[in-house]
Amino acid sequence: MARPQANPLPLVRVVGPSMVPTLRTGDVVLVNYGKPPESNDLVLVRWPARPDQLSVKRAVRRDGGGWHVEGDNPFASTDSRTLGAAEVLGVIRVRVWPRPRWFR
Repeated sequence: MARPQANPLPLVRVVGPSMVPTLRTGDVVLVNYGKPPESNDLVLVRWPARPDQLSVKRAVRRDGGGWHVEGDNPFASTDSRTLGAAEVLGVIRVRVWPRPRWFR
């Protein structure tokens, strides 16, 4: 899993409602770029159809060479149901701000 060139640090700020209630806009999460994902992990992904866009989603299952991922808020998420399989760049294990929380 390669670290995105534009983000040399493992911290990512969440933008948008797709992961509500688990994550909200402004939450800061720590990304583990070396950890292979498992089903139900929160992950940082890149879409082949939108290579400049990074997204935080939930890994559902392997899908060919990528992962089928979905947002926790199906009414406000553009995810694999629309864009197909995503490339997982890293696994999110902890929200560091504003309400620290470990994920799995």
